[in-house]
Order: sequence, then C-alpha cells, then structure tokens
Amino acid sequence: MAQTISQKIIKNHLVSGEMIPGSEISIKIDQTLTQDATGTMAYLQFEAMGIDRVKTERSVAYIDHNTLQSGFMNADDHRYIQTVCKKHGIYYSRPGNGICHQVHLERFGIPGKTLLGSDSHTPTGGGLGMLAIGAGGLDVAVAMGGGAFYLTMPKIVGIKLTGKLRKMVSAKDVILKVLQIMSVKGGVGKIVEYYGEGVKTLSVPERATITNMGAELGATTSVFPSDDVTKAFLAAQGRENDFVEMLPDEGVVYDENIEIDLSTLVPLAACPHSPDKVVAVSELAGMKIDQVCAGSCTNSSYTDMMKIAQILKGNTVADNVSMTVSPGSKQVFGMMADSGALASMIEAGARILECACGPCIGMGQSPNSAGISLRTFNRNFEGRSGTADGQIYLVSPETAAASAIKGCFCDPMTLDVDISVENPEKFTINDNMIIAPAEEGNDVLVLRGPNIKPFPVGEALPASIEKPALLKVGDNITTDHIMPAGAKILPYRSNIPHLSQYCFEVCDKAFPNRAKLSAGGFIIGGENYGQGSSREHAALVPLWLGVKAVIAKSFARIHKANLINSGILPLTFKNPQDYDLIDEGDVLCLKDVRKELEAGEQIFIYDKTKNIKIELVCDRSERQAHILLAGGLLNYTKNN
Repeated sequence: MAQTISQKIIKNHLVSGEMIPGSEISIKIDQTLTQDATGTMAYLQFEAMGIDRVKTERSVAYIDHNTLQSGFMNADDHRYIQTVCKKHGIYYSRPGNGICHQVHLERFGIPGKTLLGSDSHTPTGGGLGMLAIGAGGLDVAVAMGGGAFYLTMPKIVGIKLTGKLRKMVSAKDVILKVLQIMSVKGGVGKIVEYYGEGVKTLSVPERATITNMGAELGATTSVFPSDDVTKAFLAAQGRENDFVEMLPDEGVVYDENIEIDLSTLVPLAACPHSPDKVVAVSELAGMKIDQVCAGSCTNSSYTDMMKIAQILKGNTVADNVSMTVSPGSKQVFGMMADSGALASMIEAGARILECACGPCIGMGQSPNSAGISLRTFNRNFEGRSGTADGQIYLVSPETAAASAIKGCFCDPMTLDVDISVENPEKFTINDNMIIAPAEEGNDVLVLRGPNIKPFPVGEALPASIEKPALLKVGDNITTDHIMPAGAKILPYRSNIPHLSQYCFEVCDKAFPNRAKLSAGGFIIGGENYGQGSSREHAALVPLWLGVKAVIAKSFARIHKANLINSGILPLTFKNPQDYDLIDEGDVLCLKDVRKELEAGEQIFIYDKTKNIKIELVCDRSERQAHILLAGGLLNYTKNN
C-alpha cells in the first residue's frame, strides 16, 4: 500500500499499536531538544527517573528563551541545565548561539529521523523531512530515558503546492493562507504533509517557516519531502552525509486534500488576536503602526534577514516606528555581518537584538499602550507581547520591512525594490558555542540555585471529587492565558509555587486565591482549550493549585497530554451545549469517577447547585486511564 512520508517514518519507528487513525501508537524517538523555559523542569523530571545517561541518538539543550538576566534566577537555571547536560550526555547550546529550532535545523536535524521537543514549534524540523513533534517536558524526559513517545495515530492532510511565489510574497504568506483555510483547530489529530511541483521552488528555510507555524493549526506536525533541495542545504551546512531521501510513494491517498497555487498568493497578515484571522495586507494599507519586530523561530533565517536588509538599505525606519531585528542563530548573525546586511539594518535605524526568542515570548520589546505591532512571529495571542491591549499582527519579513520604512501597513508588492536573495552554497560553520557532554558523567556536580523548587506530583485519583467550578472561560483559551510568559514570569519556570500567583492572570486575577481558598476545584472551558505553547506549566501550576479536572468542549493535543501526565482529568461535554448549564461557583461532584474511569463507563458530573446531572467523556487510551488513576505519569512510571 502506498505510504506518505509521515507514515513511512512512523512505520520505521513504531514500538506499539497499529497505524490506524484515532488509535494509540508509540514510536521510538531519535533526537530530543529542550529550551530553557521548559528545560529546567524537563531535566528535574529526567533526574527523578534515576537514569544515568540519555538513550537517544542526540539530545540538545538550548538557551534561547530566558536570556534576560535581571536577577539570579535565569543564570542559575542556565548553570543547572549546563551541568545536567554535561553529566547525562546532552549537548548544550550556550546563550547567544541561537534559537533552538533555527540551530537544530542548521546543525542537527536529519531527514527520516524522529525529533521530540519541549517546545510546540519543534515541527520546524519537518522542513528537513523529519517527523518533529512538540510535547510536554515530561514526555521529552521519558524519551531521553529511552522510553517510547505515545500519541494518537494522526490522519494525514495532503497539501498540494503548484506554481511559484512571486517577488515580495513569501513562505510566511503560504502558511497564513493554510491557517485561513484550516483555522487554529483544523489540524488537531492530523499531520500536514506538503507535496507537488511547487515544493521544489521552496528552500529548506522556507519550508521550515511553513512547518513551524503548522503548530498554530493544532497539527501533530507538518512534513516536507527530503529531496535535492534538502541535499543542497545539508551540503551547504557541511552535513551532506546526513542526507536521506524521503518522498511519498506514487499514488498515495491522503485523508484530506488541499491545493494551493503559489503564484496566486499575495502578502497576508494575521490580525489580533489569532493566527487564523487572516486578511490581505492590501486591505490594511495605510494603517499607522507603532512597532516592527523581525525574527523568531519562524522568520530568522539567513535568507529572511537578507531580504529585510535589502528593503531597508538606503532607507530610514519611519520616525513613528520602533524596529527590532533578532537573528535566528550565531551563524546567521555572523553571515549578516560579513555580507554588510547588518550595517544596512543599523544605518536604517533598526535595533539589533541578540540571537534569541526575545519579543516573541514577551521577553522585552512590549509595544506601547494599544500599540500596533507588526511581527514576523508565529503567535499574536492577547497579552502575549507583554502589553495587555497590544494589537499584534503577524506578517512576512518583506511586509515587516516595507511597513517599517513607510510608517504604516504597506503591501511590499507596491515597492519599487528589486530584492534577490540566493541561498548560500556554503554556510559559515563554527560550533564553538555548542558544548559536548562529558564522556563519563559520574564525577560531574550538578549545580542548583535557590530558585529551583520541587515540582508538584499528583495523587492517585480518589473515588469521588466534590469541588466548586473555580473558573469558566470561552473558546480558544491558550497556554498564555493559563500560564503567561514574559520577562516578569519566565525566570520562575523552576519555581511552581511562585508561578501560581500568575495563573489565569489574563482572564481573572483573583483565580489563584480562589483556588487556594477552595483547596482546588474544576475549570470549565470551551472549544480548543489549551492551544498554543507546549509549556507543561499550564498543567503543573493548576495541579499545584488543586485543580482536579478541566471540563471543556474540546482540547488542544499537547495540553491534553500534559493534563493527563499531571494527573488532571481532561473531560469533554458529551453534548457541547451542556457547557451553558454550569456557572462559575457551582458545586460539582464526580461521585463515582474512579470506578467509571477504571471500568471505561460513562462519566457523570452532578451540579449540586442546580441539581442537574451532565454526561461527560474522558477520551483516553487504556494506558492514559492508568496514568490518571495513578495520579500522573511520574507515579505511573514508578509503579511500573
């Protein structure tokens, strides 16, 4: 039977289960990556397993999120991660070496391999023909220990690309078009796979931009073929021996089909506050802007930076605009300097930031009050920028640069500028900022700072639960709503008790105190609850506050897995309209929940305030049921 690229990789790595969409499978993981906002917790969990050395082919820890050191906390966590890596066989990418996904694409990604990362944008690796999946830190810790990664076998969506992009239209516009078609929840339970003649016209960095923002579709991952374009990119990185051809079989049948003619696309923008709220830039032309931020793991490659430099060259950023540029890696930064592109940006008035995530995760550069900020990033969730009423638009590098010099939204196709950027035949290679682990880690001392606190561990599921509905929220609640990021909060990622005071800050500042006074309770949510980042803190912090279950219309994939791993019940309404029956403050009772979960029976919740009974669903595998009964994955692992 003809197979897609994704099916081939899954088949080659299958540990358990059958490749039937909707059924649980497990796969062997070849590589892992972490970043410092999620990495500290992942390594604490890895240490708790008592395994001496990682069992993967390659594991890499990146420092790219918490690089603003306004106190001891981030520096202490970086020191902890570096010593853990040295001891346990993990490569360590130092601060300043670059954003995890950009560096991994350049230096470590291999076609046909599996990659699991504690960052939701790990699917960037799909631009190289990898099966690259974002997950919670605990899942990554298990994979580092040699354990399989469990997931629901996805459906495969085939997106056929034809034609070729016109000048001033970019890969960012391709993925924005896909988001416009599929929406932020259209990829749930699916892998998006690209094919067709148009694929050959896209470079690996362009493909990586598209797979990166596949995370915003809610997709398990996105995958491009590994072909002659891939081979040329790896050769330019001095890694031609890593090339493996990965193509779909002739006559393969996809579960869903979409076709996009690249030659018909125009510059697009995602409007506040959702990546799928997409319109043509021409519709926004002339709207005054306040800020432009270029970079992030989506658009910080060498070619992206060179396009920006060519548009800025000889121009000046408008006096009403503050513009920042964050190169994706030390490699990109150095090549920008050597080519003169960096000078063009500086002369135009752009502010050059370090090679890190920076403004994308609210680490500085928040816009002014109600400021309109154009960003080449992947998310524009409300409050994520650090400014509560910031109006964030997601655009391509070309649109960002053109608008920066005009002072307002500008369709770059209207500029009389001839930009032409060729992919280099040879990238500058210098891996001196990557530290290899010790050959023998027994004598390495792991250094821990006072900010590192024990992480919460769930308790075995009780026979019944009676608690209030602590909070009721609407559709598309993101992990930024549940557990915000930003310069004020990120330094405490290894300190769950401190983080707890910010839980649901965007929705209801009183939530943490209410949860503590009630000794926990339930959260009621709408559609696509928990979309966005892979941060397991959005489950660990509610666990610490005593949240026993989240009852929603539907869940985002990674967050649902994180809830289960933490021992929090992810329950959905059998009849979505029953969401309207429960109000915040209602006393709810799951009076036979352990028995119902053990037996695989229907689950009922009783609203004692309104004297009504509501049927719920706990969509889980048998293994996940045992994890929930044990009170989380760590307990389950220890018990088994």
